[in-house]
Amino acid sequence: MDIISGTGRSGGRLLTTGLLAASLCIGAAAGAHAKTPYKGEGHVMIEPAELSWKPVGSMAEGAEISILEGDLASGDPFTIRLRLPPNYKVAPHFHPAYERVTVLSGTFHFAQGEEFRRDEARALPTGSLAIMSPGDPMFGYTGDEGTVIQLHGNGPWGIEYLNPEDDPRN
Repeated sequence: MDIISGTGRSGGRLLTTGLLAASLCIGAAAGAHAKTPYKGEGHVMIEPAELSWKPVGSMAEGAEISILEGDLASGDPFTIRLRLPPNYKVAPHFHPAYERVTVLSGTFHFAQGEEFRRDEARALPTGSLAIMSPGDPMFGYTGDEGTVIQLHGNGPWGIEYLNPEDDPRN
């Protein structure tokens, strides 16, 4: 199993990539629509009504995930969607791989940093894109409306909160 070392922001503890990915998508693998991983066997076409939404084990209550393609624990490409309710806070965290986020609906307020500072976040309306490097701390929140974001990249994928108290897995 591939082990990723902490960056010192979280006390240097070691992270097991497979465990992180599994906790990110608890129960969500059954909702995958594309062959995992997708290897170009024809087209994949998915309408919003076909998505299967599940709670996200590694995020605060209210967030839901739908895996469109891929296995988050592998090194293969993945595409997921996160549905976040109104006034939802994503505590400071980082990921082991590049994060590419497209805002599909609503507005997602997003910032780089180790502390949650609402006034430093940039409002990203529908259609916006954000790309963050592995290990870069970030945080975000939604406003008075729910927000759907789409993430894609290559795994293995996971999330590490800077403050262990923010991690619902603890």
